[in-house]
This record gives sequence, C-alpha cells and structure tokens, in this order.
Amino acid sequence: MWQANVFTVFPEAFPGSLGVSVIGKALKLNKWNLNIIDLKQFPAKLDRIDFPPFGGGAGMVLSPLTFEMAFNLLGENQKNMRKIYFSPRGRQFNQTDIQDLADSHGVTMLCGRYEGVDQRILDYYSFDEISIGDFVLSGGEVAAMAIIESCVRLLPNIVGNTASICDDSFKNCLLEYNQYTKPQVFNGLSVPDVILSGNHEKIDEFRASQSKKITQKRRTDLWKKYIAMKMKSIRKQKNTF
Repeated sequence: MWQANVFTVFPEAFPGSLGVSVIGKALKLNKWNLNIIDLKQFPAKLDRIDFPPFGGGAGMVLSPLTFEMAFNLLGENQKNMRKIYFSPRGRQFNQTDIQDLADSHGVTMLCGRYEGVDQRILDYYSFDEISIGDFVLSGGEVAAMAIIESCVRLLPNIVGNTASICDDSFKNCLLEYNQYTKPQVFNGLSVPDVILSGNHEKIDEFRASQSKKITQKRRTDLWKKYIAMKMKSIRKQKNTF
C-alpha cells in the first residue's frame, strides 16, 4: 500500500483536503495510508523542539534531536522511502516527479515552520529539498497535501474515469484543452461547433490543436520541450528506415 509519512508541528491540519472527494474516499477504504507524526511529542530538552539559530537571527530552528526521535518510530522499510523537505530554495517539482513518487512505495515528508530545520537533519537523512512554486508559505503542510493528492490520484483504482488522467495537463509537455458543458450558449458565448459535431476524429484534432495553442501562448518553456520531443521522435523514425 502506498504510504505518506508527514512530520509536522500541526497534525491538526491533516487530513484537510486529503479527506474529501475521491482521495478521501480512497483513504477511508485503505487504498493508501496517511501517517501523521506530531513533532511536538518529541521534545529535545525541557519540552522544547526548536531553539534559536546559532550565529543569531530571527525565528526558531527545529532540533535534529527531535526529528531523530520521531523518525525512529518508522519501520525499517519506511525509513528507506524517498524523503522530501519543502523549501523555497528547493528544486521545483513537476508531473514527472509526481509519477515517480506514485510508482514507488510512498514518501516521507518534513514540514518546516518558523525559521526552518537544522541543516544536519536534511544532510544526515538525505532529504530532497523541493518547492511547489516561487512563493513562500508559512509552513510545509499545504505543500505536502498538494504533493500527496497529486500522487494518490495516479494510483490504481483511485480515479473513477482513468481516461481523465490521460488528458491531464503536462502529459507530453502540453497543457490541457478547454472543456465545455451545458448550456450550449452562456451569456452570448457558444460552445465551438466542432465540439457539438459528433465527429470524434475532428473533436480530437480540435482539442489537440487547442492544447498546442494554449501551451505555446502560456508556457513557452513547455512548448520548447514539446518541440524538442517531437524532433527527437522524428529523428528516431528516420534512423529506423
């Protein structure tokens, strides 16, 4: 069973959004497991889990002694899972990273607060520092929920219609096409005729064209990757003959 271990000083934040919709239903049905570890239960000294930073500065830093005691609660197989610490200075995660995590046995996450954690925690336990965007949060809990939800929805038998996953944004470096539903006309805006045509070949062509246009306009970085991927595929086909 895929498992997420989350070390946090605010366990009451969970399951949060992970407890609703198909993700929450799957959690209740034991299709995946969420293990929340309250760091406050492991004081390093005099009921304290964090201390002022050496060298001065604002905020408090999580003690490595606290994390060591908490981490030792995990089973040996869980200790070997990939470890993630959320930080604005970390490498930005993407859908390929999410897929790799979903294909593994699970992940261990450390949610920082205040001034962060002692660097030796990250070094000794081989944590990957990751970011979910170029902005700053008060802690890692929201980021943890985002990463966990992204992974769980890719697990087998979680999402009812697996075709919806196949059309996700970032598949093949393209953003998803526009979606429409009833009514056919809304405030003078009509659904494109081709979508209503019933010709699924034309609909697929239209949606593919929309994905390309949207990606090229909004994410030039992804568009460049898409072009590079297509060129690589063409060269590979030429070498085959």
